[in-house]
Amino acid sequence: MKRKNLIGFGLVAPLALGITGITAASARLYDYAFRRVDYVPETSADKQKYADEYYNYVNWFHNIPTHHWTLHADDLENRVEATFIPAAKLDSKKTVIIAHGYKGNGETMSNYAKMFYDMGYNVLLPDDRAHGRSSGDYINFGWIDRLDFVDWANSVVSRIGADSQIIMFGVSMGGATIQMTSGENLPPQVKLMISDCGYSSLRDELSYLLKEQFNLPSKIFVPLINAINHHRMGFSIDDVSSIRQLRKNTRPFLFIHGEKDIYVPTYMADESFEACPDPKEIWIVPNASHAESFWINPQAYQTKIQQFIDKYSK
Repeated sequence: MKRKNLIGFGLVAPLALGITGITAASARLYDYAFRRVDYVPETSADKQKYADEYYNYVNWFHNIPTHHWTLHADDLENRVEATFIPAAKLDSKKTVIIAHGYKGNGETMSNYAKMFYDMGYNVLLPDDRAHGRSSGDYINFGWIDRLDFVDWANSVVSRIGADSQIIMFGVSMGGATIQMTSGENLPPQVKLMISDCGYSSLRDELSYLLKEQFNLPSKIFVPLINAINHHRMGFSIDDVSSIRQLRKNTRPFLFIHGEKDIYVPTYMADESFEACPDPKEIWIVPNASHAESFWINPQAYQTKIQQFIDKYSK
């Protein structure tokens, strides 16, 4: 993992600056990690080799018929937007709701959207709060988004019908969002949950990245970042726990994770898997880095998911 340049970031030896310097550095770190950006950052170097394939999927996304769905349409501060792609078989009752990753949006999940579309699904692609077309100034790392995903599931039932069959799927932050959604009161039409490289808790993920990317001590910075977040967002980062939510899950759950993931370390998949009640499965993809499992072998990825669906669908 490439370390961030602390000089350019304005964090030169913050511990030598006293409490004022540490507090200022924490505020800069918070804005760096939590503040909304209205562009999709460049992907990691290890996935640049998939750029041509990725843009082929994006082109497919832009050329297929879609509909626009909205939650909280009259509430400008809480309005959440999504793209709905009807299945090729127009009366299909099968729908997948896909959660995107950190600083992404629904479009960035075009490859997964096409995969499920080819499997016969309607596809719903929300833009999380503080992402894409949705409102919000700060990223909530799936904690508030999980409640929106409950609402999206209910919207599918309302629009598609009470005989809907829903899968929830997400990657990276989206994977964690699905893990956290699993502990909520979902409609019975939600049949399966799938998470690819989701983190076990926000505190653990922040602590890990502070050390690996900035070589900064989490015991000093995480409490200050947490205080800022509590003031701005109204919740503690300790609330953002896949582990606690997964313990309440009642649906079959498939965990996917890259063997060589250094952004969300693979041990977090093991922790999440252990917390989740049966039935559950885990697939650690050999040689895959963060969010690379699909790209290494798209057909194997689709086959694994189809096998899981076939095994546990009722």
